[in-house]
Amino acid sequence: MAARVGRICGAGLFKSNTTSSLNQISSYSTTRDWSRGRKALVGSLGILAGGAGAIIFALDRSVRASELELHPPKNPWSHNGWFDSLDHASVRRGYEVYKQVCSACHSLRFIAYRNLVGVTHTEEEAKAEAEEQMITDGPDEAGNMFKRPGKLSDYIPSPYPNEEAARAANNGAYPPDLSYITLARHGGEDYIFALLTGYHDAPAGIALREGQYFNPYFVGGAISMAQSLYNEVIEYSDGTPASASQLAKDVSTFLKWTAEPEFDDRKRMMVKAIGIFTILTMVSYYAKRFKWASLKTRKIEFKPKSK
Repeated sequence: MAARVGRICGAGLFKSNTTSSLNQISSYSTTRDWSRGRKALVGSLGILAGGAGAIIFALDRSVRASELELHPPKNPWSHNGWFDSLDHASVRRGYEVYKQVCSACHSLRFIAYRNLVGVTHTEEEAKAEAEEQMITDGPDEAGNMFKRPGKLSDYIPSPYPNEEAARAANNGAYPPDLSYITLARHGGEDYIFALLTGYHDAPAGIALREGQYFNPYFVGGAISMAQSLYNEVIEYSDGTPASASQLAKDVSTFLKWTAEPEFDDRKRMMVKAIGIFTILTMVSYYAKRFKWASLKTRKIEFKPKSK
């Protein structure tokens, strides 16, 4: 009987201690600081943030997936591989396309004639290309501006003196600079090729203003640039047949180079980095396996000297 009473008293003491401990722990809890109104406010803010994110995502997708815009197909460019460089013969032909066709409206104000040396032209050829242009320089001793033949350090001049003159000559449309156009457009060189070869008659229900043309790869479909590449519109200096698709392919490759002049150097550095890191990995494995492992797994034992 005494043992039973002791067990009951012990259980009651344990229960009272447990209850007091829970009360003590709950006294340190932060859940009491959050009232029902505050929890409702936080929950509402979370729901509103999630709804706003969903709306923004939906609007972005709707803009990208416009019914009047086609995404350019992927083309098997020769420089797409990890270790593939640009086709420099194509880059040179692309420069000829730009010079004879595109330069009438579009500028390349971030490309200097010295950038052509060793890529598309020799130094003498690049100098000759620069000297064909008359560059505005000055002022001279009398304070007047003057014209001089171009030098390697000069940048390829713009066909218009300013943006207003460019818009006036193109019915209000401003021809963009082409220096970084492949990086500024979704699809890169695929977009340029598709745009240059994608002109069609406007389908039924599409009304175009005067001076506009239909191109499904352009946002909205109505573009102010007329089709400029046709079969045999220019003659290549190397004798390559100048079909419209060949012209578009070459100028797209050239614009890929203007946007990334370091393209080949970057891939060359990648090859060197892979070689260096391969050697370092082998050296590290050897040091770990045959040098460090023996030190890591050795057993140190203390043996006191016997008296």
